[in-house]
Parts: sequence; structure tokens; C-alpha cells
Amino acid sequence: MTDDRRSAGAPTLEDVARAAGVSRATVSRVINGVRNVDPAIQEVVRQAVSVTGYAPNRAARSLVTRRADAVALVVSGAGVEADVGAEAEAGVGAEAAAGSGAGRAGGGSRATAGGGGSFTAQVFADPFFGRVVTGVVDYLRPRGMHPVLMFAETSRARDEVVAYLRQGSADGALVVSTHAEDPLPGLLTEAGLAAVLFARPARPVPISYVDLAHQDGARLAAEHLLARGCRRLATISGPLDVPAGRARLTGFRDTLARHGHAYIPVAEGRFTQESGEVAMERLLVEHPDLDGVFAANDLMATGACHVLREHGRRVPEDVAVVGFDDSSAALACRPPLTTVRQPVEAMAAEMARLLLDRPPGPSSPATSVIFEPELVVRASA
Repeated sequence: MTDDRRSAGAPTLEDVARAAGVSRATVSRVINGVRNVDPAIQEVVRQAVSVTGYAPNRAARSLVTRRADAVALVVSGAGVEADVGAEAEAGVGAEAAAGSGAGRAGGGSRATAGGGGSFTAQVFADPFFGRVVTGVVDYLRPRGMHPVLMFAETSRARDEVVAYLRQGSADGALVVSTHAEDPLPGLLTEAGLAAVLFARPARPVPISYVDLAHQDGARLAAEHLLARGCRRLATISGPLDVPAGRARLTGFRDTLARHGHAYIPVAEGRFTQESGEVAMERLLVEHPDLDGVFAANDLMATGACHVLREHGRRVPEDVAVVGFDDSSAALACRPPLTTVRQPVEAMAAEMARLLLDRPPGPSSPATSVIFEPELVVRASA
């Protein structure tokens, strides 16, 4: 900005209106997100905002719109020792790692009670949450909004999240729940706070959520292994106290039953690579002749491939392996994993859309959006 512009004061709505060739009221409607403005006019106004350097007074704007222009992105567990591997399947994939730019307060991410402990370390080590952050940020940024990253793995941290939302510091919460016993979804609905959950809640709660058709995804995996000629099949399931873990196991078993496979060996994992290794060791001991394995996420499938190599089993020549999620772990695995794609980024963006489009008031009905899985064929099967 030149010295002349500084002396003239900060750009105003009138400056933007003159640059765009529209009225001040039209500029105000575009900046405040009013929907019934022609897209072409919106673009002209946005360009004028960029040219003039106009920056809305967010404090004044919030008094008019009653919006904070921020949402809380909450990673929640059931307690200090909550297993973050299960977070992946709060219906999600299994993976959690926070991306950059999450957060508004203090210019960076915000972690409430428990930040820096083992819970957050596990979250940041897992690829799933990075994909969630990407989807949320990509949706919010063009709308001038930002996520505030919060962790809620203890009762105190959960209380802080509820208080933060009650104060109007955010326009609602996008919740990635990492444990089947997580009480936060119930606390949010009881308080009448706007929230959307990634994945169907383990217990019935009147809360909006996005999820995947997990059984259909497992069906795709089963049919692919059968089409390859695999006949001695086994599966490494996710934790069976998590809805997605149960659904993926059910879908795999039911599909194989329709093809005459009455019994499918199962070893339960925790959506971590280590648990996949342990499960694969067990399956090889109990069923040394198996020729096909479906792991309920890519991290466990990676662990299975590692163990199979250690035992001299070639993948896919001796044992075909299919994962679930199509995460970065699927590409890093050797060989690269055939997997069932879960469109996490699109699902996270849909969470944000549901939250922001929610009609005002605590009586708004809960909404669900279910995404369809897709098989991605690579070298492991």
C-alpha cells in the first residue's frame, strides 16, 4: 500500500462499490455471504475487494450477521487413554494427522486441555486427519472462514469445547470422534449446539453426520479377491466396537457367504500398522494356506504386507491383499495397495457445508449424507 493510500485511510465499502460499479448495499450483501446475489456480480465485487485492499471489520460484521466466521474442528476421544487408532474409524479411515493452517486464535492451531500429550501425538502421526483438514480448509477458505483446531480427549477438554461454542466463538463444531464411547456428540446435542460428526455415531444421537457406505466398500473388496481366483480368504477387521469396523466386516462376510464361503477367519485390529502386523501373524499361524486378505484400512494392510514378506509370501502372487481408505499409506506400501477409496476430503467438505447451511435454532433436524466407495486397483491384488 502506498503512503498516499495510508494517509487516505483504510479502504471502505464505498471504495469497493465504486471500483466494482455496484451499490454499497450489493457489496455488503456479497461480503456478508447473502446467497441471492448473481455469481458474476459476486466475482466483480471480490475482484474489487482485492484491488482496493478492503478488509472487513469482523467484529462489526459479526454483530450484524451473528456469525463468528470460524468453526471448531474437534478431535475427540473417550478419555486420556483413548485409542486414536480407532479415530480413523469414527467411521473414517484410520488415519489422523493435522494439516497446516488449522486455527485462528494466536495465528496457529489451538489445542485445549491435553494438547501435546500422547493423544495429540498419535493424531498428528496418522494420515487421515490431514485429509479431513484439507477438505475443511478448502471449503471454508473461499468463504472467508477458518477452522479452530481443538482436542477433547478428557472431560475437562470436552467442557472447554462446549463452553467455547456457547460463547459464540465459533459457528459450530466439526467433530472427528476417535472412540465408540465418546460422550462429546451427546453433550453437544444436549446443549443445543450446532455440530456435524464424521461418521455415524456408535450410539443413537440426534446429530448430523457424513459417512461412507462401508458394507458396499467391503463388498467391492470381496468381489475383487474372488475375481482374482482367491479361495482361502481371511480378514483383518477394525475394532468391532466402532460402527465402521463392524460394517466392513459384515459386508465382507455377507458377500463371501453369497458365493459359498460359509466361514471367514477374522483377526481384529485397531486400525494401526502394528495391529495389522499382529493380526497377520495370527492368521498365518492359524491358516497358513490363505491366499487372500482384506484389511479394514490401509495401515493394517501395510502391516499385513510387511509380515507376509517376512514369511516369504509374495504379494500378490501368493497372497493378495486389499486395504481400505486409499490413504497415503496405500501408495507408500510395497507393493502399492489395491484399496477401497473413501473420499475423505469430499466428506470433510460436506461436513462443513452441512454445518454452515444448518437452519438457525436448536430444533433443526439432524441430517446424514452417505458417500459411495470406489475400488482402486494397484499391485497388491
